[in-house]
Amino acid sequence: MKKIEAILRPEKLESVRDALEEGGYPGITITEVEGHGKQKGAVHQWRGEKYKVDFLPKVKLEIFALDEDAEIIINAIQQAAFTGSVGDGKIFVTDVAEVMRIRTKERGEKALV
Repeated sequence: MKKIEAILRPEKLESVRDALEEGGYPGITITEVEGHGKQKGAVHQWRGEKYKVDFLPKVKLEIFALDEDAEIIINAIQQAAFTGSVGDGKIFVTDVAEVMRIRTKERGEKALV
C-alpha cells in the first residue's frame, strides 16, 4: 500500500480531483497549506507598491492506494496539475505498513477498497 501526497497550486485542485474521479479514485483528503520551494515566495505589486509574499498558498492532497494503483494515480495528478511553470508542486510516495477501517475493523488492502 502507498500514501501519495501532492503539494499543488490551489487553482489546479478541481482539475486534479476530476482526473482522479474519472480514473475511479474518488477518496482524497485535502488540506490548505502555505510554503515555498526554490522560488522562495513571490513579489507582487499593489497600487504601485511592491511587496513580498514569503509563503505561497498551496493545497496538500493525500491518497492511500493499493500498490498496483499508485502509478496510475501519480500520472493522473501530474498531468492534471502541470502548467510547466515554477511552483507546479511535488508528489511524494511512501509505503504504508498498515491501515484499519475503524467501523469494520478490516485491515490491510481490504480497508482501502
